[in-house]
Amino acid sequence: MTESTIGRLRVHGATLHYETRGQGPLLLLIPGGTGGAAAFDGIADNLAAEYTVATYDPRGMSRSLLDDPEAEQRVTEHADDAFRVLQMLSPGEPVRVFGASSGAIVALDLLSTHPERIERVVAHEPPVVELLPDAAEHRALIARVQETFQRQGLMPAMAVFAAGLERNGGAAPKAEADLPPQSAARAEQTMANLPYFVGRIVPSFMSYSPDVQRLEPLSERLVLACGQDSHGELPYRAAAFLAERLGAEPWHFPGGHVGLTTHPAEFSELLRKALVPR
Repeated sequence: MTESTIGRLRVHGATLHYETRGQGPLLLLIPGGTGGAAAFDGIADNLAAEYTVATYDPRGMSRSLLDDPEAEQRVTEHADDAFRVLQMLSPGEPVRVFGASSGAIVALDLLSTHPERIERVVAHEPPVVELLPDAAEHRALIARVQETFQRQGLMPAMAVFAAGLERNGGAAPKAEADLPPQSAARAEQTMANLPYFVGRIVPSFMSYSPDVQRLEPLSERLVLACGQDSHGELPYRAAAFLAERLGAEPWHFPGGHVGLTTHPAEFSELLRKALVPR
């Protein structure tokens, strides 16, 4: 493994844990879900051969602590966190960015608000469901998830969420037991992050609608990525729909929604190609 350097960055309302490894131009990896920086353990070393790879725990996740644990979460604030990380690590040069799932939503906002700092963005299955023609159904799903979470607790809410994803034409993300051993070893931290993710991130991020008009002139810098195995699933549909709106074809990456974890070698190889501007 490539040796990593660990640091902490003070931002508005939080202190971020970040890690860097490798050398070369900066590549910022923005995690989604509950994994934090550790979600990229399988691909970061491969990419560090040609990039300075930076990963971090989003505010409120794992080692990135909120000043106010009850604070509402907003995509724009998370994108500002990412901007501050790249400003600190690469203040003078445009950077490349990869975001997964909810992290891909952050990457979209980062590109639309700071295009002068971004050379290339690869957004893997951002669940920007507000763009879809059936967005009202997904709003209702998120409302049911939140109501169940408040009245019955975490696992019943997750069951509602998974059932909603299945009704939208695909399977829910695979259970941790189906993932490689190094991922299973992170199950405890993943579970610790899950209440915050379900209660704060899901309702805020899945109600976010990217500014398509601002993204249109930037579309040559943006790759919308979908999993080969996630056709019909909600995040796939949203990513493919945004690609169509921007007049682009989505790239298909190995695996499904968590392909970077289940197929790290193949995923990182295709990501390396997608990060090169055409």
